[in-house]
Amino acid sequence: MTIKKTALVAIGVIVAGLAGLAFVYRADLQLRLMVMMITPDQAFTDASSPAPPDYANPLHWAALPDRADLADSVPTGATDAQATAPVDLFFLHPTTFLSPDAWNQSLDDAATNELTDEMVMRGQASVFNGCCRIYAPRYRQATLAAFFDEGESASRALALAYTDVVAAFRYYMTHFNEGRPFVLAAHSQGSRHADYLMADEIVGTELAGRMIAAYPVGFELDGSNGVPVCETPTQTGCQVTWNSVGPAAGALFASPDNICVNPLTWRIDGALADRDANLGAVNLDAGDAPEPGVADAQCRDGRLYVSEIHSDNYSLMPLGRDNYHIYDYALFYMNIRENVQARVDAFLALHGDDPAPHQDR
Repeated sequence: MTIKKTALVAIGVIVAGLAGLAFVYRADLQLRLMVMMITPDQAFTDASSPAPPDYANPLHWAALPDRADLADSVPTGATDAQATAPVDLFFLHPTTFLSPDAWNQSLDDAATNELTDEMVMRGQASVFNGCCRIYAPRYRQATLAAFFDEGESASRALALAYTDVVAAFRYYMTHFNEGRPFVLAAHSQGSRHADYLMADEIVGTELAGRMIAAYPVGFELDGSNGVPVCETPTQTGCQVTWNSVGPAAGALFASPDNICVNPLTWRIDGALADRDANLGAVNLDAGDAPEPGVADAQCRDGRLYVSEIHSDNYSLMPLGRDNYHIYDYALFYMNIRENVQARVDAFLALHGDDPAPHQDR
């Protein structure tokens, strides 16, 4: 996929997972017209929903550790270590289904699957291939309009998507995990589902003792799922998230109740981390080499503020000036890669091959 093509599709890819855009929709006529164009004409019905995924079918996974796929991508100097990794990653992709033809994606939608692979497996899930075996299910994701529409069809579409996420997670645990510790990660719509998944399937179960950490990035999370917020770089059994913006960004994801963990310091203290702490932003469409020092970061009022981006490779702003949502992973790629390895090492040092209810540090 060319850089130009990838830039164009990026406008729709991760934007689609934004439930918080509803208030923008009411105020912005242009966005209102766009939503009218992409909202399905028909109401959601169970009869019209696409066939459910069969997670025994490898085609219903965007990434699996024992096959070649775009989650295997690495920047210069990094290594894909999935073949020998002692822990797993369960990754939930953001919305890549932009069609007005249905409320949920069909799993045989080749164009949407390609978008998921090119944009998300390559640009986001690959962050974790140095530490973990990557399992990333496809699911009947809700289309973009579901995040603007306040009617029953939208809520049912999101509920259907979540049923697939639960089914995929249970299949993964039964058939793939084999008792290994795991990391949970996601972005945007995927993080919405991960929020529910932690509350419904992990908290209060033996799986909580095997979850090294969760990275449900790019969504409004307030901690009500029951998972503690990570306060140090090597704490385990906890969650981190952030929403990246610049000084002139609008009010998207602006609730002060949102969790914000700084991906340059891995703390919630609100301190400014200078761009010298940035080990490398990575935009694989623009080249394989990490770019150190591209962005600083500071948590303020529930959002992650970046004062300036020192590269021309992160200039696409589909959500408006200074909204860096589509770069939540890219701007801090090498720091995330280093941090998840540090949490894995800390977890294994405590538990070895026999995970038990952990003691956070």
